[in-house]
Amino acid sequence: MTQPNDLLPEGLEDRLPDEAARITAAMRACLDVLDAHGYDRVRPPLLEFEASLAGRMAGAAAGEGRAMFRFVDPASLRTLALRSDITPQVGRIAATSLKSAARPLRLAYCGDTALIRASQLDPARERLQLGAELIGADSVAAASEAVMLAVEALHAAGLTGISVDFTLPDLVDTLSAKALPLAPEQIEAVRRELDTKDAGGLKAAGGAAYLPLLYATGPFATALAALRDVDAGGALKSRLDGLAAIAAAVGDMARITLDPTERHGFEYQTWFGFTLYADGLRRAAGRGGTYRIAGSDEAATGFTLYLDRLAEVAPQPEAAKLVWLPLSHDRAAAAKLRVEGWRTVAQLAEGEDAGMLGCGFVLDGDGVRAL
Repeated sequence: MTQPNDLLPEGLEDRLPDEAARITAAMRACLDVLDAHGYDRVRPPLLEFEASLAGRMAGAAAGEGRAMFRFVDPASLRTLALRSDITPQVGRIAATSLKSAARPLRLAYCGDTALIRASQLDPARERLQLGAELIGADSVAAASEAVMLAVEALHAAGLTGISVDFTLPDLVDTLSAKALPLAPEQIEAVRRELDTKDAGGLKAAGGAAYLPLLYATGPFATALAALRDVDAGGALKSRLDGLAAIAAAVGDMARITLDPTERHGFEYQTWFGFTLYADGLRRAAGRGGTYRIAGSDEAATGFTLYLDRLAEVAPQPEAAKLVWLPLSHDRAAAAKLRVEGWRTVAQLAEGEDAGMLGCGFVLDGDGVRAL
């Protein structure tokens, strides 16, 4: 019987065996891909001093710092924060403990994060975040590696129909500097209206010259050509050439689209950002791009995958067959079965039902027979 105290807080949920198995299988598959490409895993702590963690999130999504749980550490009497994003922690590690490590530095991570509040579109307040950071490199080659690695990881996790949507987070800053001038007070309004795809609002904000950008979206080749037409002065040429090179490197690994004005979730990225999607997922599978580490200002490129979401569509891993071990079973024979990949369930008392416990086989002497 469920008691009132058994209810979980809003945005938190238990992961039962089937779903937990999918999450674990996806996690292992993705981490294996990162490891195979030379990314060493780090494990930052779940808690840090609030001043350090919030300081390294400066320039990240505006709400992230305010979304962290905070409380006082009884040992130091300083304020601690429960991480809402692991990427800033990896940046701290690169800037401190691994400051002298050779660059480019390749690091991978996987761990839980928590939010005080979430959005209506994504109400989860606990998330399992997995990602990779290529630190000390901000180039087309680094961006290409990040995109290809993310796509390969999603394939390894069993996802299908993968697509990647490219964006240019600093688009307005680049164009407003010279090609399509804006007054300083207009820049943020133009960014906002482009992000919401509001043509009327864009005109009202003084960004009529930016209207063609709203239509330079869609399949990559078509959208890129439209964006080159808008960029008659060549202010974006190096960025657009970079996008073309990244797309060429990805090839047919994924479908590629372009939405150059999308900024939601890319508030701290520099010249390049990308969002990952897959068949069956209602929300993004992950995001990535180029950025600078707060505090050290070192260039980096990376991505994050949302494992809880991947588990919604990842295939159910095939469970190893269960073998029942009677009370007087041969322990050496049981150990040999586990080495061979079987799962075993040991009988603890008389009257237990092997079939009800999911076993289809029984250890009989030193061999296995079907029940």
